[in-house]
Amino acid sequence: MIGAAPDPGAPLPSWMAGCWIEDRAPRWTEECWTIPRAGSMLGSNRAGNGDRLTMWEAMQILPDPDGRPVFWASPRGAPRSAFPMASAKEGEIAFANPAHDYPQRIRYWREGELLKAEVSLADGSKPMRWSFRRMK
Repeated sequence: MIGAAPDPGAPLPSWMAGCWIEDRAPRWTEECWTIPRAGSMLGSNRAGNGDRLTMWEAMQILPDPDGRPVFWASPRGAPRSAFPMASAKEGEIAFANPAHDYPQRIRYWREGELLKAEVSLADGSKPMRWSFRRMK
C-alpha cells in the first residue's frame, strides 16, 4: 500500500481534474490532472516554444500518513520533491516546502472557468504564474 486513505477533512482538489492549457504563442504550457481515485491524483505538465519542448514534469498528489495531501514534483525526471499541503479552502490549495531551493510554494486556485497556478519562494516573492483554460 502506497499510503493511508486520505482524511475526510483534507479532500483532494477534484476541481483541478482535467487537461488545461495556457497559450501565449509561440509559448505554451499544458497541464493534466486525473480525478481523485484511490487517494491519489496524477498530473503531468509540458511546456514549449513553438514545436520545441522546453520543460516537462510528472506530479502526484498523495496523502501523508495523517491523510494530508502532499504534492510530489519530478521535473524532467529528477528525483521527486515533496510539498506538504500548507492551506486549503474552497477552490484553492497551497503546498509548501521552505527547504526546497525553488519553488518553495506551489498554489492552485480556480477563477471561474480558469485554473490558476503559481510557484514562488515561501514568502510569495519571485512568482511565476499561469492562467489555464480547459483544453478542448
